Amino acid sequence: MTSLSPPKGTGPLGKREARLAWGLLSPTIISVALVVILPLLSIFWISFKPVGLADLRAPAPIVRESLRGRPATPDDPAELEYRIRNSSQDKPVRAVVLSDQLPEGLTILQIDPRCTVADRAFRCDFGDLEPGFRERMRMPVQVTQAYLDADPDLGDTEPTLKYSSDNALTSGGFTLENFRKVFDGGEFWAVLWTTLFYTVFGTIGALVFGLFAALLLNKSFRGQGILRGLYLFPYVAPVIAVAFTWVTLFDPFSGSANALLQQMGVANEPINFFGERPLALITVTVFEIWRYFPLSFLFILTRMQSIDTDMYEAADMDGASPFQQFWYLSLPQLLGILSVLFLLRFIWTFNKFDDIFLLTGGNAGTRTLTVNVYEQAFALSNIGAGAAVAVVVFTCLLLFSIFFFKFISREEGL
Repeated sequence: MTSLSPPKGTGPLGKREARLAWGLLSPTIISVALVVILPLLSIFWISFKPVGLADLRAPAPIVRESLRGRPATPDDPAELEYRIRNSSQDKPVRAVVLSDQLPEGLTILQIDPRCTVADRAFRCDFGDLEPGFRERMRMPVQVTQAYLDADPDLGDTEPTLKYSSDNALTSGGFTLENFRKVFDGGEFWAVLWTTLFYTVFGTIGALVFGLFAALLLNKSFRGQGILRGLYLFPYVAPVIAVAFTWVTLFDPFSGSANALLQQMGVANEPINFFGERPLALITVTVFEIWRYFPLSFLFILTRMQSIDTDMYEAADMDGASPFQQFWYLSLPQLLGILSVLFLLRFIWTFNKFDDIFLLTGGNAGTRTLTVNVYEQAFALSNIGAGAAVAVVVFTCLLLFSIFFFKFISREEGL
C-alpha cells in the first residue's frame, strides 16, 4: 500500500524554509526596489506629466513679517507689515490662511477687514491667491513702554500659513505631449542615428582593440606587468582629466596634433576635430574606443590565459599557422566572453553622457539621446520631455537586451 505524503515544500518544514528564504532575500529585494525600480517608475510617471523644472516644487504662499517705523517711544508711529506672495507665476494657491502670535505690548489700531485678533492670536483669511500674486498688507499699530523695554523680535513668532495647491507631479492629469514633442522634432531620428553610430562602432572598436591588445600581451616577456598597467591607464584615469587633455591636444589653434599634422604635410590648415561634421562624431567615437578598450583587454586576456595550451601545441605540430590557431582555437573559446562584453559595452555606451558632454557638449552632430535628456530637462527646463527621452532610451535598451538573449546568447550557449 502506497503511503500518501505531502508534496515537497508544502509541509510545515517546507513552509518554514520558504519564510526564512524570503526573510533573507527581503533586504536585497527592498534595496533593489529602492535603488532601481522606484526611480525607473518615477521616470515613467514624469514622462506622462506636463512638468517643467519650476513645477518640481508645488506652488506655495510666502510671507514676510516686519515692523516698520522702528518706534523708540510709545508715541512714535509704526506699522505692522506682512508681505505675502504666490511662489508660482502660473498656478493659484487656494484657501490661504495666515496665523500669527502678536508680541505683548503691541496693539493693532486699524485691522485689515480680512483679519481678526483674539487676545494676541492674529488670523487672516486671504482666500485664493492668483498666479504671481503679491501684496504688502500694512496696519498701523501702537506699542507700549513694556514692549520697548522687552526689546522683542517679531521673528521670534514666525507667521504660519495653511493652504492647498496642485502639485503637477502628484496630480491625476496625464498627457502624451512629451512623447509628441520628442518624436515630432525633426532632429530626433538624427539624434537616434548618432547614438547608434556612436554605440555600435564604439562597442565593436573597444572589443577589437581589446582583443588585439590581449593577443599582444598573452606572451611572457620582461616588463609585461608594467605594459599591462599602462594599457589600463585610459580606463582608470579620471574622465574629466583625459577629456580635457584630448580637447587641448586636438585644439585647432594651439593643439599639438594639428601642429604635428601641418609640419608633416598631412594637413594644410588646422583641423577642427571637435567642431566639424562628421569629424566630431568620429573623434568622440575614437575617444570612446581608446578609453574603454582596456576593460575588454582585461577580461579577454584573463579568458585567454585559462585556455589549455595543449591544443595549441598539437595544432602547431600539425602545421597550423598563427592565424589558423587564433581563428579555429582561440576565437571559439572567446565567443562567450566577447558576447557578454558586447552586451555590457553596448548598454554602457548607449547610456554614456559624460564623455560627449565634456568633449563637445553635444554640438557638431554629436548629440546623443542621453545628451538630449539633459538638454530637454535642464537646458529647456522641460522635465517631462527629458523623462520621455529617458523612457525611449530604456525602451531601446530593453529591445536590444531581449534580442540579444533570445538570439545571440542562445547561439553562444550563454
